[in-house]
Amino acid sequence: MITIINYGMGNLGSVQNMLKRIGAPCKISSDLKEIEAAEKILLPGVGAFDAAIQKIDELNLRSVLVHKALEQKVPFLGICLGMQLLTRSSEEGILKGLDLIPAQTIKFKFDNDPSLKIPHMGWNFVKKNNSSKLTEGFTEDYRFYFVHSYKVVCDKNENSILKTNHGGEFDSAIQKDNIYGAQFHPEKSHKYGMHLLTNFSKI
Repeated sequence: MITIINYGMGNLGSVQNMLKRIGAPCKISSDLKEIEAAEKILLPGVGAFDAAIQKIDELNLRSVLVHKALEQKVPFLGICLGMQLLTRSSEEGILKGLDLIPAQTIKFKFDNDPSLKIPHMGWNFVKKNNSSKLTEGFTEDYRFYFVHSYKVVCDKNENSILKTNHGGEFDSAIQKDNIYGAQFHPEKSHKYGMHLLTNFSKI
């Protein structure tokens, strides 16, 4: 059972529908006891970093999420803003992230090339950087739907599992042990997103 965390900022219905489509048992919850008992966790997110962290803290979810990830080591996937929340901080705000993967979130800057748009929006290809159960079976033609103005930069290359090019390569999927992040929206990425979520459901 995959528990989709409801903290008020995410495409909950779309994520749940995609998981149901691939036959992965799932539920949406903000209940501490249900999250404490979760076998797998999916942290979605749409919006601003500080607003998301504030909502997580207001619901007293930070400690249970960190405990599930680091102590119980359940499979844990953050998507879009949810991936950025796995880092220690973001240039978008001043609050501390969940700090589950050694990385930081920074803003795209294209001062010298006005043709490059912010946000990075639409379909783009991904390239394998390190092997991972999350990306098993991916090929060079795999592409996903992105909408983001900030990018994650891993401290160590070993934590970057997918790269994408938008004015230079950035880390579009990350991992540390049982903790995974995907910058794109698998729930909007058709068969490619179904493949990634199927892989996650099997971990």
